[in-house]
Amino acid sequence: MTASPAFFIRAGLCLLIIVSGLALRGLGFSFGLSAFVVKYGGSLLWAAMVFFLVAMAASHSSRLSVGLISAAIAIGVELFRLIHAPWLDAFRLTLPGALLLGRIFSLWNMLAYGVGIIFAVGLDRMAVDTLAARLRGHAGAR
Repeated sequence: MTASPAFFIRAGLCLLIIVSGLALRGLGFSFGLSAFVVKYGGSLLWAAMVFFLVAMAASHSSRLSVGLISAAIAIGVELFRLIHAPWLDAFRLTLPGALLLGRIFSLWNMLAYGVGIIFAVGLDRMAVDTLAARLRGHAGAR
């Protein structure tokens, strides 16, 4: 089974979002960005990444379904921050733990996740639908 062109577009966007999120986290303050932009911009990008990972895994699902699954994952991860165990808190203090699970529960993160998923839906629509239109145009030109 071969991957569709949409899969590669989504994978590229996901990679771009990951790099952007890491750059924001690592360089945001040195570029003079506010703590608000770094914190919630990272949350927005994290949720967009989740959307694209789900979209790649469930490529035949509608954007609405992918968005709802992504929102459930994001909210689940946020609620998971309410669970504390010594080993889990120790993992959260590491960079991978902070990036994957976060450290502190915040309802505001859930709002940022919603904005990130809506952003990702629009980006997906723009990129994948544009690709589909171009492929249809090339097929019709033959």
